[in-house]
Amino acid sequence: METSAKNNKATGPSLCRRLKEAGVKPSLQRLAVLEHLCARYDHPTADMIYAGLHASVPTLSKTTVYNTLRLFCEAGLACSLNLDAGNQRFDGQTHRHDHFICRHCGRVFDVPAADAKAGSRAELPAGLREFEVFRTEVSYFGLCADCKDERNRE
Repeated sequence: METSAKNNKATGPSLCRRLKEAGVKPSLQRLAVLEHLCARYDHPTADMIYAGLHASVPTLSKTTVYNTLRLFCEAGLACSLNLDAGNQRFDGQTHRHDHFICRHCGRVFDVPAADAKAGSRAELPAGLREFEVFRTEVSYFGLCADCKDERNRE
């Protein structure tokens, strides 16, 4: 993905190209959702994305955001993270990586993949070798550095 070195945001033309390459017809709403999602590293919910875009794209509805995110996940432009009951978040970073979820503050962090080869046929556990694996997810749960420091100060 092309980014601007100054603000680390994907450019409009590169986003449009990404949509087309994924077989998704570009629209103002889809471009806005993709740009917003790719610029965030906090793994937002659909409601957070809607709240962040509604003022600048007043024609955007919550239904459009939900449908667009579902389409992006199906097309490989985003990943859906179901971290706990009723808490579906989205990740615009589709490269192989794991997640750390803080049980105190709820923040979600990208972390380098423990094993970049995870999911390859040779690396799958014996019980999975006969299956076709599309995606693997590794999530770590605990206290982030800020919450851990806060707890230690108490």
